[in-house]
Amino acid sequence: MKPPTRVALRLASCQSGLSPGQYSSLLAGRRIHSTPTSPATVSPIHGTGPPPQPPRPAADSASARLERRKKHAALLEKAQEIRALNRPSAPTTAKDGEDKKSAPASPLARRRFWKHVHVREVDGALEVHLDTRPLRRPTNKEVVRVPATKPLLAAALAIEWDLLVSAQQSTKQHLIPLTSLVCRALDIADNDAGKDVGVEKKGDEKEERGVNESLRTGITRMLMRYLDTDSLLCWDPPPRHGHDSPDAGGNTLRELQKRAAEEVIAFLSTRVWPGVEIEPVLNGESLMPRSQKPETRQIIEGWITGLSPWELAGLERAVLAGKGILGAVRLLVEWSEGFVGVRELSGTSEQRPFGVEEAAKIASIEVDWQIGNWGEVEDTHDVEKEDLRRQLGSVILLVSGTGNNK
Repeated sequence: MKPPTRVALRLASCQSGLSPGQYSSLLAGRRIHSTPTSPATVSPIHGTGPPPQPPRPAADSASARLERRKKHAALLEKAQEIRALNRPSAPTTAKDGEDKKSAPASPLARRRFWKHVHVREVDGALEVHLDTRPLRRPTNKEVVRVPATKPLLAAALAIEWDLLVSAQQSTKQHLIPLTSLVCRALDIADNDAGKDVGVEKKGDEKEERGVNESLRTGITRMLMRYLDTDSLLCWDPPPRHGHDSPDAGGNTLRELQKRAAEEVIAFLSTRVWPGVEIEPVLNGESLMPRSQKPETRQIIEGWITGLSPWELAGLERAVLAGKGILGAVRLLVEWSEGFVGVRELSGTSEQRPFGVEEAAKIASIEVDWQIGNWGEVEDTHDVEKEDLRRQLGSVILLVSGTGNNK
C-alpha cells in the first residue's frame, strides 16, 4: 500500500478537523485488522520406545486385487465388443488415392473367424485346429506340430487361442505367449536342420549372434553371459556391527541368498554337472562380479549346446525371466522329458518336486525380503510376481511330457 501524498493528507486533515501532523500520526498507529495477535505455542515432541514397525500388506490383498482386475477387464472387454457390434459397419474399401490399410474395418472383421478350437493327432504329432484350419507359424506359415508326448502343451495352446475374441489379438505376442514360445522351439529345430527360419534377432541376441552363426550358437552365447551375473550368486555383503537387519524370521538377506544358492549348487554339482565348482560371483564388498573358472564355463556351455530345441527354448525363457541360469537349469532338469531330465528325483511321492513356486522364490529372494520389510507396491510387485510364475509355468509345459513319468 502506497503512503498518502501531501495533497491527499491535507484534504483528509481538513475534513477531519485535525492538523496534517496529527492526522498522519493517527494513521500510522491504526491497525488494518481487528484480530488480536497471539504467540505460537511450540510443544516439544517426546518419543519413547523403539520405532514403529513398517506397514505390512494383508495376506489376501494381492489375490483380491488380481481377481478384481480380472473382473474389470472382462467387463470392459465385453462392453467394447457390444459397442463394436452396435456400431454401424464402416466401408472396408478405400477411396481413390487413399491407402487401403487406413480404411476402417467392420466390427465383423474384427471378430475371430473360428468358433471352436480342437487338438487333433495328425501323422504322429498333435496339431491345434481352429475349426478346420490348423494353427500355423507366423514366419514361414508352416503348421505348428507338437510332439505326441506333450498333450498338456497342445491343450494349453488350444485354450490360449480359444480365449481370443478377435483375429487382431492373435497378432499381439503378449496375448499368445505360449504360442510364441512353441514357435521359438520350432524355429530352433528348423535352424538345426539347415532351414532358413527368417526370425529376427531379439534382445541380447542382436549383439551376440553373428551373420553366419546358427540360432543355437547365438542363444548359447547369450545364456552364458548370465553365468557371471547370476542373481542367485550375487550375495549381500556380510552384515556389519549395528547395520544388520534380519527379517521376521531372524534371517538376514545374505543368509537367505547363501542358503538357496548352496542347495541349488549342491544339486547341480552332483546330478547335472558332476564335479563342477560354482562360486559366488559377487561376495563381500566387491562391486564388479567375477567370472567362473574356464573349466566350469566349458562344461556348462557344452551341456547347453547339447539340449534339444524344446529344452533350449525353455531354458532361454526361464533365464530371461529369472535373470539367472542356475535356477533355470534346476527347473529344466526337474521337468524335462529329454535325456537331461533326472527322473525319480523326489525319491518318494510325499516330497514336493522343484516347481514354479520354488524357482520363483530363488529368483526373487531380494525382492521378497525387501517387500517383507517395507511393504508391497501395488500394481508393480504383485504384477511382476504373477508374470514371473506365468513364464516359469510355460517352461514346464514346454519341456515336460509323458516321457518323464511325472
